[in-house]
Formats: sequence, C-alpha cells, structure tokens
Amino acid sequence: MTDVEVPILHDINIDVKKGDFVAIMGPSGSGKSTLMNMLGCLDRPTAGHVMVMGMDINRISDIELAKLRGMEIGFVFQNFNLVSRLSALQNVLLPTYANRRPDIDVNERARQLLDLVGLSDRMNHKPTELSGGQSQRVAIARALINDPAIILADEPTGNLDSKTSVEIMELFSDLHKKGSTIIMITHDPETSAYADRTIHVKDGYIENN
Repeated sequence: MTDVEVPILHDINIDVKKGDFVAIMGPSGSGKSTLMNMLGCLDRPTAGHVMVMGMDINRISDIELAKLRGMEIGFVFQNFNLVSRLSALQNVLLPTYANRRPDIDVNERARQLLDLVGLSDRMNHKPTELSGGQSQRVAIARALINDPAIILADEPTGNLDSKTSVEIMELFSDLHKKGSTIIMITHDPETSAYADRTIHVKDGYIENN
C-alpha cells in the first residue's frame, strides 16, 4: 500500500506586515491550525515558501529554525501550557532557558511583564492558585519574554468566560497599540473584531484576505 499525499492548504498567499493584528477564522479541519504551525515555524511547507523575518523557513537548518522560533515568535495557547510545579515568574522565564537576548536582564523583564499584565501580586503563585484569566496573562507574559517580533495566539480566549475574554483581548489590543505584531486563530467573531484584518480559511483555501 503506497502513501498518498493529501494537500491541506492550497494557493495560500498571506502578507503580514510589522504591526499588523490579523485574525484567522475557519471551521474545524479548515487548515487554519496547519497554517498557524507554518507561520510559527513548527512545520515546514511541502511546497511554496514561508518567509519569517526575511528568512525562507525551508532554506534554513533545523537549528536556525529553532532559534528563529525561540527568539522571534511568542506563543499563546488556548490551554495556557503552564508548568504546574513552577511559579508564575518561573513560567514566564521558561523560554529564556533555551534562547535569550544577551542585552536583556530576563529576571527583571519577567517581573516587568507580570506587572504589565496585572499580576505583580501573583508572581510567586503556581498555576493551581490562579484563575483561567490569570493563567492566560502569565502565558502572554511568557510569550513576550524574549521581545519577539510576532505573537501567535491560538484560540487565546477559548477556555475563558466572556468577561475574562474581553479583558484578555483588551490586553492584546494594548500590546498591538504598542507595536506588537499579532496573528490569532479564533472561532469567535467578537474576538476577531479586535483584529485589523480577518482571514477566513475553508477547506484549505482562503475565502477572503
């Protein structure tokens, strides 16, 4: 039995500029998660090109790709992905164990970021001692620790109630106003309304861009 290659994305052409806030929407199985994985340098395309910070991710080594991902892309996940045994401060510092900018005092920056997201009084709390909204704020601070060029957020309000979702999206909006480039997957029209532009993906094709 031979393997059959089944394309997931077709004729995708997206240009995200510095300072953009882009939402990607689509039903389950539409290809939006695959698209996000390639934009986040987690997967490489089998055809075509993905350019991140001027680099073609198919033309650099695995080591270079990992460094690009670690330094220039900050990830925010639906399930927070915090380490339960670590404090909020320690969770924010996690990305710096593999990659860090030499000109940044990461401990001081982690404290500043937790203050920025409104958790200056929760730095030593563990995830089990935090609400869902507070956990997502820690995750956002963690995404920012290496001063990345791009923030990728995958359903960042998916596990939050409506009030907390608004608070988290206001935080993303503030980051955008300060110059952050944000690419966000969401199924929620109210969440996508915070973006400057919404891209709809269906059956591996972009319906509008």
